[in-house]
Amino acid sequence: MGAITILPTFLSANKLLVFVCLIVLSLKEGYATAEAESHTIHVASLLPSSVCTPPATAKGLDKKSSLQVIHKHGPCSQPHEEKANIPTHAQILLLDEVRVKSIHSKLAKNLGSVNVMKKDAAANLPAKDGSVVGSGNYIITMGLGTPKKNLRLIFDTGSDITWTQCQPCLRSCYKQQDPIFSPSSSSTYSNVSCSSAACTSLNSATGNSPGCSSSTCVYGIQYGDSSFSIGLFAKEKLTLTSNVVFDNFLFGCGQNNQGLFGGAAGLLGLGRNKLSFPSQTAIKFKKIFSYCLPSSPSSTGFLKFGNDGLSKSVKFTTLSTISGGESFYGITIIAMSVGGKKLSISASILAAGGAIIDSGTVITRLPPTAYSALRSAFRKQMNQYPMAKPLSILDTCYDFSKYSTVSIPKISLFFEKGVEVPIDARGILYVNSISQVCLAFAGNTNDFDVLIYGNTQQKTLEVVYDGTRRMIGFRTGGCT
Repeated sequence: MGAITILPTFLSANKLLVFVCLIVLSLKEGYATAEAESHTIHVASLLPSSVCTPPATAKGLDKKSSLQVIHKHGPCSQPHEEKANIPTHAQILLLDEVRVKSIHSKLAKNLGSVNVMKKDAAANLPAKDGSVVGSGNYIITMGLGTPKKNLRLIFDTGSDITWTQCQPCLRSCYKQQDPIFSPSSSSTYSNVSCSSAACTSLNSATGNSPGCSSSTCVYGIQYGDSSFSIGLFAKEKLTLTSNVVFDNFLFGCGQNNQGLFGGAAGLLGLGRNKLSFPSQTAIKFKKIFSYCLPSSPSSTGFLKFGNDGLSKSVKFTTLSTISGGESFYGITIIAMSVGGKKLSISASILAAGGAIIDSGTVITRLPPTAYSALRSAFRKQMNQYPMAKPLSILDTCYDFSKYSTVSIPKISLFFEKGVEVPIDARGILYVNSISQVCLAFAGNTNDFDVLIYGNTQQKTLEVVYDGTRRMIGFRTGGCT
């Protein structure tokens, strides 16, 4: 505040009262503005809960096309993982960095397909230098086969092909919570032939040339963290909900699989390739789907297909295509704000390497010039709190152990078409412990690496993908 001027002695009582009221209103306005530009958080709420507490609306999900979303390492994942199998935050961030580097490598080098199979090699390991990216950390449940077997699948907008582990495991299968799918027990299963157009399409969907085993098409896919799945490419009945069933859905029946998939049976690919789930179900859903990622692992969100019941409050911006990464969902971020003030970042810096939104990347990656501006503004407004040591890739961390509540500046992203997306308070912070709470953003290696809008910053938003109209939309408070 500026200095208060001493009142002249000749002011009347009424004028003095008016003057004092103006000062009080000014102070209230200042406090209201400060409050509007920051989040007040109870520190205890940052601690993880061991109890699954889905929002009331989760029970009323539209059963026609909606699935419940859970975090693969949270208490809503049943049966719950053994504590020893849950990765530390440092391990999660390390794997996230590997994923990001694989995305950057794919887009920078635009690698050609790598032939990872030989003839009759349904169990061969893929090449080490996989040109595709790894899996996310949110899970849905779908049905496969006749009779239907429910399978928990990770969903990932950065991947195209859908696959699950299958019997027999010719070389290895990782441990999963559901029984492994048995094609021989399903009356609707059939293999895809090597000569089919669908088999040829695997090249663009997986980054690897397909193989052939006894005239059956063989797929192989490796992710950024060296996880992989190899097996037979097949068709099967897929059950989304009791009322929505798809015959002859193309998927990978993995007979050699390794990776850190958190007990999930496989992966649901939501990318833009013609073998992805949105493309294969386009006649019914018109390549429209939306999701809301829960605020914490102890709550739930949703994944919904089609535009039925889509809120009118969704704000849409343009969906773009990234050169060399046609399966990714491209976006254009034109500005950012911290505490209600836009940062002095050139739009050309934010656009230098292009940008994508990705459900499987945990931490949003910014051009280093933009991240430096964001970090500087955030630290300036957080200077009343003691800093803590960095956590892996996160270099701006705080010790809140002596506080019951804290105030953090609000952060917003601005997109084309005048769309502002405020980030939820739980999307601004990444919590290792109360004594190490970090700003949940990181910088890329250089300004020409692709910007990645990660899933931590998407929490509680309903994110709507409209592949037909080439639009992407956002709605705050999406999970509730």
